[in-house]
Amino acid sequence: MATIDLDREALFAIEQLNKAYARCLDDDNLEDWPNFFLEDSHYLIQSRENRNAELYGYVLYFKNKAMMRDRVKSLRIANYYNIHTDRHLITNVDILGENKGQYQARANYIIIQTDADGRSELFSAGEYVDQIVFVNGAPKFKERLVLLDTANILGLVAVPL
Repeated sequence: MATIDLDREALFAIEQLNKAYARCLDDDNLEDWPNFFLEDSHYLIQSRENRNAELYGYVLYFKNKAMMRDRVKSLRIANYYNIHTDRHLITNVDILGENKGQYQARANYIIIQTDADGRSELFSAGEYVDQIVFVNGAPKFKERLVLLDTANILGLVAVPL
């Protein structure tokens, strides 16, 4: 296993970014969700099966922050989906490397979803594979790939994972 000169301050900041990201989504502050990203960032949800087969099928694919804002607007105004509460659990945040100020990071996640009747179940599990840059000292996602381990997600992926 190769070792890197771990930047502890960067790791702490990236852990805090993940915490704030989870809290934003769990608290249904979807309008704030795009603010975790750069203007020209990518947000992708892909199954591990497609990734391993080098297929480019995505559950969701946003190629910039404007697309993310449009998604939130459509969720609030036009889309119908099950009323629910999400709880994100993000663990094992790691920095894999850094190149010219861009950090490659990963973290495990699970999302537990509770429906309007109070029933909770595992909604999604997988890994975040991130490209992160610091802007004025604050980490922002240049790319967030949500890599799904969960083969069949019950219901729709309406809100970001």
